[in-house]
Amino acid sequence: MKNERIDFAFLDSGTGGIPYMKELKKKAPDSRCVYMGDTEHFPYGEKSYKEVVECSSKAVSLILQKWSPQTIVIACNTISVTALDELRNRFPNVPIVGTVPAIKLAAKVTVNKNIGLLATNATVNHPYCERLIKDFASDCNVVSRGDPSLIEFIEHKLFTATAEEKINAVMPAVNFFKENKCDTIILGCTHFCHMAEEISFAAGKDVRVVDSRDGVAKQALRVEEKAFDVNENLSCHVSEMPEDESFFVTALDTKKNATEYETLCKNFNIPWGGVIC
Repeated sequence: MKNERIDFAFLDSGTGGIPYMKELKKKAPDSRCVYMGDTEHFPYGEKSYKEVVECSSKAVSLILQKWSPQTIVIACNTISVTALDELRNRFPNVPIVGTVPAIKLAAKVTVNKNIGLLATNATVNHPYCERLIKDFASDCNVVSRGDPSLIEFIEHKLFTATAEEKINAVMPAVNFFKENKCDTIILGCTHFCHMAEEISFAAGKDVRVVDSRDGVAKQALRVEEKAFDVNENLSCHVSEMPEDESFFVTALDTKKNATEYETLCKNFNIPWGGVIC
């Protein structure tokens, strides 16, 4: 039966992909999901190509070993632009859906043709993004900003931060794009989706803030439907089936770290699964 297996396993370096899992659940409430944040190797955005490939391959292997999901969603722009092809080559028996910056969408909604791309350093400097800009936004001026400090804030401070601290955290990025007259900001790292409202508020009503959540969720559901048609008689052979939407990490630095993730899970109303290895 379909509900006896994991439909989707989400992978990110930390908490960033949770809004993507929640978006998919809105579209397909009956799907069964599990989430793994590869916190042992956080942040991916400051790693070399080889490091991203090897760390993400190790994470995918662990996901397959533990849960044997029908589809894996790489809810991380850095892993996707850097290692998606290699992951598909290494794990040909499971569909893998990637996440890339919403450059095509931004090019459709911008008015003044000045677009801001907020992402990791690895993503903004990757040739894949250059190709996306060339293919879908060649008539636009795309200004990029890698922001590891904001990613660090979101991963470790956001879920206990005050409203003032949240606004202060996004202001350097927002001011950068204001100075460059951007009327559209792409959230090119999944972590930033946690602060989409704060970024939108700080940027003002004339600035559009876009991300890839809708497109990734739709693509994952299309891929999963095809996979299920092929493998509908297969069940998930795991010793303990995790609760739906369970959130796991691969490492904890401190006791405070665990408290942060427990708070996050309460905020999102998802089960805290703990450390998986």
